[in-house]
Amino acid sequence: MPIYFFWGEDDFALQRAVMDLRDRTLDPAWSSFNLDKIFPDQADGVIQALNQAMTPPFGMGDRLVWLVDTTVCQRCPEELLSELERTLPALPDSTVLLLTSAGKPDGRIKSTKLLQKHAEIREFAAISPWKTDLLMQRVWQVAQEVGVKLTTGGVQMLAEAVGNDTRQLYNELEKLYLFAGSSKQPIGEAAIATLVTASTQNSLQLAAAIRQGNTATAIELVADLFNRNEPTLRIVATLIGQFRTWLWVKLMTESGERDERAIATAADIPNPKRIYFLQQDVKPLALQHLQRSLPLLLELEVGLKQGADDLILMQSKVIELCQIFKR
Repeated sequence: MPIYFFWGEDDFALQRAVMDLRDRTLDPAWSSFNLDKIFPDQADGVIQALNQAMTPPFGMGDRLVWLVDTTVCQRCPEELLSELERTLPALPDSTVLLLTSAGKPDGRIKSTKLLQKHAEIREFAAISPWKTDLLMQRVWQVAQEVGVKLTTGGVQMLAEAVGNDTRQLYNELEKLYLFAGSSKQPIGEAAIATLVTASTQNSLQLAAAIRQGNTATAIELVADLFNRNEPTLRIVATLIGQFRTWLWVKLMTESGERDERAIATAADIPNPKRIYFLQQDVKPLALQHLQRSLPLLLELEVGLKQGADDLILMQSKVIELCQIFKR
């Protein structure tokens, strides 16, 4: 009676996991009979799913019952909870029950605790764009899966180019796979610079331009991000995350801390080896300038959420930020 709960904002990675589970569960010749996909707008959808899950599969293979975008781990009436408590332990071995949701399960409610007991729960969260080491690790993993060999510089450049866009990462690696052909040589930065389209990296480039006080470059990057239809709040989230990281590294360094692991822990950086490079970033900066940047970024976020004109507000705040760091 395998039960799975997949959740998270990385929809592409989640859907790939669903397709992998489907392929492992269903016999292709009988898939149309043994796949039940139940959407949230269907009346009594959870009850339908539980009833179907108790039904033996037709022909070969197992049955897969998929509850799409379910809210059972956000709210669950008592009568539905009773059905879950009665049915989940009794599911036949020939059924795989899958629940998916974009939202995080609420660990306080009984239905979530019940699924924690009976189901395998997997999170598909998007990696924060400023967590470069985790992005590089994801590139390594997906490159191995696709069968593409990359140099270390190539991994870093690809991580910078696609950011946390898993869909684009797979698309770009499949393009690089075709480019490599029968060659056994790892693909390096030159080929990636030619073939790969940069996306969220521009948000990090924007942060770097602001840090350097380069107003002209920063405004050009803002225009480029808007031309790419990059969500404005996502840009701001990247800027806030990056400047918060720089502030922590500068604060810890100026306080006399020399242990890179301690600085990494304080700054929420998984890889302590990044600390040296971050220290080089903040070395020419004044601590008070970094401290002044975060309130401005928070003002930008609040203004956007209150309905201000995205482009005008973004440009004006970026100019203010550049003035703080201008040498």
